Amino acid sequence: MFRHPLTRMLLLLLVTMILAAGCAAGPAPKPAPDQVPQGDEPTISLFDNKTGERKNIKLEEYVQGVVAAEMDTKWPVNALAAQAILARTFTMENIKAGRVKQLHGTDASTSVEEFQAYDPSKINDNVRQAVERTRGKVVTYGGSFIHAWFSACDGGISATAEEGLAYTKEPTPYVKEGVQDGCLAITDPKNKSWEVRIPVSQVRTAVQKTTGKDPGPVTSASIAQKGPSGRAERLKIGSETVGGPALRLALGSEKVRSMLLSDIRVEGGELVLTGKGFGHGVGMCQWGARLLAEQGKSPEDIIKTYFKDIEIQKQWK
Repeated sequence: MFRHPLTRMLLLLLVTMILAAGCAAGPAPKPAPDQVPQGDEPTISLFDNKTGERKNIKLEEYVQGVVAAEMDTKWPVNALAAQAILARTFTMENIKAGRVKQLHGTDASTSVEEFQAYDPSKINDNVRQAVERTRGKVVTYGGSFIHAWFSACDGGISATAEEGLAYTKEPTPYVKEGVQDGCLAITDPKNKSWEVRIPVSQVRTAVQKTTGKDPGPVTSASIAQKGPSGRAERLKIGSETVGGPALRLALGSEKVRSMLLSDIRVEGGELVLTGKGFGHGVGMCQWGARLLAEQGKSPEDIIKTYFKDIEIQKQWK
């Protein structure tokens, strides 16, 4: 069909403009990886260690009870939100491993020794807001859930899993070591400096329980090996050498507040330990998280202060 040259020029110009507009706009942007929900919110089974009851509960509701138990509910929402992301990650990783399933036939339990702390009676608006703000968010490394470790106060410097927990089951390259977060500036005085005295008879029993060997009369004690952050990885108690993290658990982790020791000696029939910090110092420091939140850091920024090469993914709406 014949067309006037002017008509053909106008048609060509119109097509060119349409194509140019399409190229300028480009393909529709894809959502960021942590904004792509992978499924529906899970319902988990929970064993109540006090009553022996089993119940089903939505995961986000469960996480509220964990955050309320693990962190001061009056703290900044962003600190509580960082705790929520780690609590959610811890829950998912442990359910996948099936640790509590072997004990009680449920996904989780209310025992801090078996799973993590849980106290729904402490839930307040701060906690609800923190959990809702991070709904569905978990931390992964290489596509798998991380070990979402945290401690109360790392004494101003964080540790690797090998140093702080004697954890060598698998590599944990996502845990940052040597993070200096300034937590001692705001933490409780008892975390800045503490001393504990333990009868040598209890220490001897603890060493025997930990190593399977009798250290004999405990008349001397010293640090046999320190890790990169300065924590006692191994201690010489009497005639035996024992792992610091293991001995701390055997003597009581509330009593021996950390392995960031400044002094160890035997005096008057007691083992005397002096140190700072509270907890193993691996992963997120809760007091550090509070300080970072007060400085305006987001929950995600707080977590990335203590973990590296990770992804924070939203797995359900």
